Amino acid sequence: MRIDEHLSSESHPAKSFILRRRELLGGAAVLGAGVFLRPARSLGDATAAGLKNVRGGDASPDLFISLLPEGAVEITCHRSEMGQQTWTAMAQIIVEELEADWDDVRITQALGHPKYGDQNTDGSRSVRRNFHRLRVAGAALRTQLERTAAAAWSVPVGSVRAEAGYVVHPSSGRRRAFGSLAAAAAELPPLDEKDIVLKDRSAWRLIGHPIPSLTVPKIVRGEGTFGIDVQLPGMVHAVVARPPQALGRLESVDVTKTLEVKGVLTTVTLPEASAPLAFKPLGGVAVVAKDTWSAIRGRDALRVKWDPGPHRGHDSGPFEEQLASTARKPGKVRRNRGDFYRALRSAKRGVTADYYVPHLAQAPMEPPAAAAAWRDDGSVECWGAVQAPQSARRTVAQVCGVPEDKVTIHVTWLGGGFGRKSKPDFFAEAALVARAVAKPVKLTWTREDDLQHGYVHTVSAQHMEAAIDEDDAVTGWLHRSVFPPIGSTFSPGADEPSWGELRLGCTDTPFVVPNLRVESGPAKAHLRIGWLRSVANIYHAFAAQSFVAEVAHALGKDPKDVLLELIGPPRTFDPNTEGAQYDNYGDPMDEYPIDTGRLAQVVRTVAEMSGWGRKLPSGHGLGIAAHRSFLSYVATVVEVAVDAEGRITLPKVWSAIDAGTVVNTNHTASQVEGGTLYGLSNALYGEITARDGVVEQANYPDWRIMRMREAPKDFEVHVVASSAPPGGVGEPPTPPAAPALTNALFSATGVRFRRLPILGAQRDRLGEPSA
Repeated sequence: MRIDEHLSSESHPAKSFILRRRELLGGAAVLGAGVFLRPARSLGDATAAGLKNVRGGDASPDLFISLLPEGAVEITCHRSEMGQQTWTAMAQIIVEELEADWDDVRITQALGHPKYGDQNTDGSRSVRRNFHRLRVAGAALRTQLERTAAAAWSVPVGSVRAEAGYVVHPSSGRRRAFGSLAAAAAELPPLDEKDIVLKDRSAWRLIGHPIPSLTVPKIVRGEGTFGIDVQLPGMVHAVVARPPQALGRLESVDVTKTLEVKGVLTTVTLPEASAPLAFKPLGGVAVVAKDTWSAIRGRDALRVKWDPGPHRGHDSGPFEEQLASTARKPGKVRRNRGDFYRALRSAKRGVTADYYVPHLAQAPMEPPAAAAAWRDDGSVECWGAVQAPQSARRTVAQVCGVPEDKVTIHVTWLGGGFGRKSKPDFFAEAALVARAVAKPVKLTWTREDDLQHGYVHTVSAQHMEAAIDEDDAVTGWLHRSVFPPIGSTFSPGADEPSWGELRLGCTDTPFVVPNLRVESGPAKAHLRIGWLRSVANIYHAFAAQSFVAEVAHALGKDPKDVLLELIGPPRTFDPNTEGAQYDNYGDPMDEYPIDTGRLAQVVRTVAEMSGWGRKLPSGHGLGIAAHRSFLSYVATVVEVAVDAEGRITLPKVWSAIDAGTVVNTNHTASQVEGGTLYGLSNALYGEITARDGVVEQANYPDWRIMRMREAPKDFEVHVVASSAPPGGVGEPPTPPAAPALTNALFSATGVRFRRLPILGAQRDRLGEPSA
């Protein structure tokens, strides 16, 4: 596999701003893995005219594909790479239709620019929103190359074909390399989508196959450029002391001791934050130094007095009680079928339960980091690990008061993101400090910064009720959801869940219960709220799938059987017909219907995989949960073992995913494992709390994540073969993880866990008091 590792002044005019990464592997100097390259040769606009508005966006090959005379094919990836294998997947889609030789593929990362359309790498949308578009781009270039060769040989177009980087004429044995045809192909009349024939699924040799990663080998060798790796000539380093509370402000600062710290150069006071916070910096004081460690020591020496602002006095304990109280009261109706309360009045019995999920932190391995350099013409270039480069471009422009076309965003690899790095406040901080000191600056967030000043995933209380009739049938289902909404970050005073948040596992409940009601209640935010991997699906799935198991226990039935009974017969349905404003993750219902048959099938599949119903050793339990999110269907079974002292181990986890058409089966399985581990880790340990409006957790001793020794000893994933359109992969495995775990713990111990986390940062076993 060849991936370009070279930068030249011809390929990148700002070459002087890209220096070598670490000296690794015996001192070998390794340049960034094509992260900053731009395409070397393209077809111009020859194929663009009729391809600007295909499904998914502009499919002009020039955006994504460049050919080199020696035969290399450069693919520009417009989505961010943070371990989910976007580079490999995008290349597979394009090269499949282009018929290039996979060994000739090189990858380059796109700048943040509107010409690419949406570049926001979250919501598990990279493949599903670009699948058709990238296929068309690859097929369009292949078509032009075939037409060019046919014209050169004076033979019918139908008598030639592209294969492995060449156009061949089988009857004569003639062949021409792609690179040798590119210039002439650029002179042909533009194509329209109707001129393009996509390959039949049966002919795919890359899509749907376990093609090796383009990035993992380079990461193993210490190659590639992450945000924290960027080095610029003359660069200085910065860290920021931010107000402890959101919307707090700086009252006074004494920098005398800071300026005495060796290596510290200066300090910069950042603009005061105001509502709405959105993606703006929080304000505070930046310490600028010759290196990051000196900047951190200088920050420690600051003598700062803060005004706590409007969130003084906010404590997580009383707030939890407030949320739970609200959840137990009637709320705003967000979906309604039949008459739940009438069903409850006539029921033989009812089942009620309350659930709580705390604030969570994304905590990517690489904290936020960005570099910035201003030019003499008033423009600014920024480099860093960002999920939403266009949002970074807008934010830097707005905060710095410059036109967007004066801002260039270079996207590096991301050492994890999970939603945090789609909020580009740290890019704006870097740009502000760089302008103030008139030097290139790399601004780094420490782990403490990341946990205490990021965008936490919201806290929630969920109230569930079920009505059961004389025949032990579930006739009524109530789900009431209360949480501070993400909208509070963008609209001061917002305290009601948005329809977009409720669609994530609440208003789209797939159960066949005749009387089904969804309600919501108000809750004010006191921390900066953002999104985290799978967003509101986390707490909605935890409540709903835990409650299924509770209902099954009340009925004396197998939880898997009750889950399938509630899902009901294969059908599709639209929550909009029952009063919900449901947008189906922004995709059309006719293409991506809510399909209960697919959901039930992954339940049956994972039950068979796990040997559901088998006799287990003492102290062991199996738990099952299933959920549709991001247009994919996932079912998970967790096996737990609890010893006499309350220690939990996870002998095995099984997952089945139906994500429609899958580009890479191996990488899909890896994402299922990663997403499930993320959910299990948060369920066991994850909790962000606040006292007097200040986040209490500061580093990994306080924010605990699952250790390798605590991870499941075995993991089995089944990727369902499907011809349905591609769904999401990165996020859907996370929501079922927590309820599958707590259901398994009930099976093993007889104890229900309705509040997360199960253990917390300071506990290693069940029944152990928190420190």
